[in-house]
Amino acid sequence: MAHGHDVTLFNRGETNPELFPELEKLQGDRDGDLSALEGREWDAVIDPSGYVPRVVRASAELLRGSAGHYVFVSSGSVYAEPYVPGYDESAPTVELEDPASEEVLRDYGALKAACEEVVRDVFPDAHTNVRAGLIVGPHDGSGRFTYWPLRASLGGDVLAPGPPEQLTQFVDVRDLGAWMVEACERQISGTFNASGEPIPLAAALEACGVSEPVWVDQDFLLERGVGPWMEVPLWVGSEEAAFLQMSVAKAVDAGLSFRPLEETARDTLAWAREARTELVTETPYGTAGLDPAREAELLEAWRRRSVTLAP
Repeated sequence: MAHGHDVTLFNRGETNPELFPELEKLQGDRDGDLSALEGREWDAVIDPSGYVPRVVRASAELLRGSAGHYVFVSSGSVYAEPYVPGYDESAPTVELEDPASEEVLRDYGALKAACEEVVRDVFPDAHTNVRAGLIVGPHDGSGRFTYWPLRASLGGDVLAPGPPEQLTQFVDVRDLGAWMVEACERQISGTFNASGEPIPLAAALEACGVSEPVWVDQDFLLERGVGPWMEVPLWVGSEEAAFLQMSVAKAVDAGLSFRPLEETARDTLAWAREARTELVTETPYGTAGLDPAREAELLEAWRRRSVTLAP
């Protein structure tokens, strides 16, 4: 809208239907009722909600003759293990063991990879497959990044998984969104890793306001059943650490840029404080993050262990 484009939204009209009242809205269901898209033309389409190849093919084929460019939001989860630090878009991807599978939770990465193939097939010279990393910022109610600025704002000792130099990786939703609009405007075609540059976890936490965390050995945490990623966000454990080290050089060369991390943290905290009702509260921070009582228990156990091991 800020760029002066005529924007059409297509959705079921069920979630936040009050948003963007000034835009044209077409109602339907991408899994069964695409009739509202028939007989229309657009310069480009952005598909942020494709998870199943059959469903993505239905929309892509319907729009083949009426949309000039197709941007598909995929995921870094398409890559197959083992991960190699600095892996780029040529790295192997996961394949579906059952080509008929539509089990999104079980086969998420493989299904996303298969959806990419559909988009390449239908729009061979006019597609952008965006392999997004962890997407963070205002309006993310998951807590997978929001946890850290919110936790820092509460004060007290903050548990963090060591070592401080372990790398993490994520992208501000506003930077990613702006680049996808640019991909439409410039018809940037191809497959791109789209995340931020890998940074030490210590630097990420400092930007979130955690300047002096209590660094706890990750083996200590794993032995006590602490879950990487969701229970302690931005941490994946040493065996999968390379997952958060994918190269984004190709996307950066194509125009992807990043705002200061401190701005992302500040804006995320401001949003979370004002809109706590948008957080899905399994913990006080969303669906991710350490429960405060659990964090206190772990910190106490770590202190006792440290005293016991002291010379």
